[in-house]
Amino acid sequence: MILYGLKNCDTCRAARKALKDIQFVDVRDDGMPAEVLDAALSRFGKALLNTRSTTWRGLDEAERARPERDLLAAHPTLMKRPLIVNGDEMHLGWGKDVQAALAV
Repeated sequence: MILYGLKNCDTCRAARKALKDIQFVDVRDDGMPAEVLDAALSRFGKALLNTRSTTWRGLDEAERARPERDLLAAHPTLMKRPLIVNGDEMHLGWGKDVQAALAV
């Protein structure tokens, strides 16, 4: 199981603490593999973008109009977190639904 997120994100910290034997990838430092990003975008679409983040608020309208994949590649902190990949399964966020699905 791989958790993609940010090391200083409180939600990612909570998920990392609750999940045992998880590999953590900091998307700011390490990036996200293109195939994972493509799969996440096809599954979650625009929901993968965190439009409430300070990074989003700092973008001008022209930048916000770029395709989601380009935005996430240029600004990995725009990704809603955490993204948890477990084989063919993908989970976005750390709500009760994700916790139940992962039996935490």
